[in-house]
Amino acid sequence: MVTRKHPRFTVSLSSTLVHKDQFRHAGSVRNISAKGCRVESMISPFTGMQLTMQLHVPGEPQPILIANAAVRWSGASGIGVEFLTVAPPHQDRLDHMIQQLQPKTSPQ
Repeated sequence: MVTRKHPRFTVSLSSTLVHKDQFRHAGSVRNISAKGCRVESMISPFTGMQLTMQLHVPGEPQPILIANAAVRWSGASGIGVEFLTVAPPHQDRLDHMIQQLQPKTSPQ
């Protein structure tokens, strides 16, 4: 079992993966954390590949931009991506989305 620093949450978000400002690929984010996600996509990137990502959050007019992300694994179940650089306004939006995904605890 993998121990993670940040909890992952099941989601269904569309995404755009961009490599070297040239190649754009659609993807489906299946789980997400504050520092990464798992994406299903038709591409088979190599481990270490650097990407820019756009996370398309339903109900939001603009995507969350991940300025620099790295592929940490790639296989039949998708792509594991680590978020390396997220600009402050986008980081705030990502943090807010993650906070909304966390289970609500009822007051005692």
